Amino acid sequence: MKKYRKWIQIGLLLGIVLFLTACGNTNEAVSAESTGFWDRYVIYNLSQFIVWLSNLMGGSYALGIIVFTIIVRLLLLPLNNMQTKSQRKMMEIQPELDAIKEKYPNQDKASMEAMQQEQQALLDERGVNQFAGCLPLAIQLPVMMALYQSILRTDVLREGTFLWTNLGEMDPYFILPILAALLTFANSYLTMKSNPTQNTTSKMMIYVMPIMILIISLGLPSAITLYWVVSNAFTVVQTLIFNNPYKIIAEREAKAQAEKDRQRELKKALKRAKRR
Repeated sequence: MKKYRKWIQIGLLLGIVLFLTACGNTNEAVSAESTGFWDRYVIYNLSQFIVWLSNLMGGSYALGIIVFTIIVRLLLLPLNNMQTKSQRKMMEIQPELDAIKEKYPNQDKASMEAMQQEQQALLDERGVNQFAGCLPLAIQLPVMMALYQSILRTDVLREGTFLWTNLGEMDPYFILPILAALLTFANSYLTMKSNPTQNTTSKMMIYVMPIMILIISLGLPSAITLYWVVSNAFTVVQTLIFNNPYKIIAEREAKAQAEKDRQRELKKALKRAKRR
């Protein structure tokens, strides 16, 4: 079930990329005279909002993008918290899902359907939505695509600078892509650390995702990579506050110890009862 969720997320991501790439002409500057819903109402208004934020930041377009990123992540915070809670519930019941899977060693159609029905019943019973992780992705991706076109099609944003970089060009020293990759690794590591069951695929994804982010970031304008860096840093902080793996592990160990103590006391009570 976890595998299907990953494929759905990847399919959703690719579908939105293809759809948004087809919307608008990236070779033309966007303006109030632009036509089409995507160009006139999405790209243009987004670019003007970032320019307005930048003016509030003393004319720094990089700071405008950073503030814009923080605003987006704050707006998505309720959805991300919902996703985090769903993921945590999924982690807690993963051993039970695996136990159900072991009950159906045969790979015939009837066995697979029975296994999926039993797993879905368990998810429904525990209130776990396996597709909750798709919604934040479905919202963030259009924002990134809109930001990408806003940078390329708004002269003042494309020509802005941030420290050693030009916002409309790739980072010449690859520092921002490396930061984006490292922060992705940190977030993946923190998320996986709280998982009570870790398989080879999960451990591999901790390293695969940062590598993918690094490769993709190397071909993006610095403004997009800056958005990615700030967004990933926000996610790391959010994870440490709302889904701290060290706190989760401590709670899980305390719960397990409490159960051991309860069983020990129960055995002692049974021995005392037998002596009487």
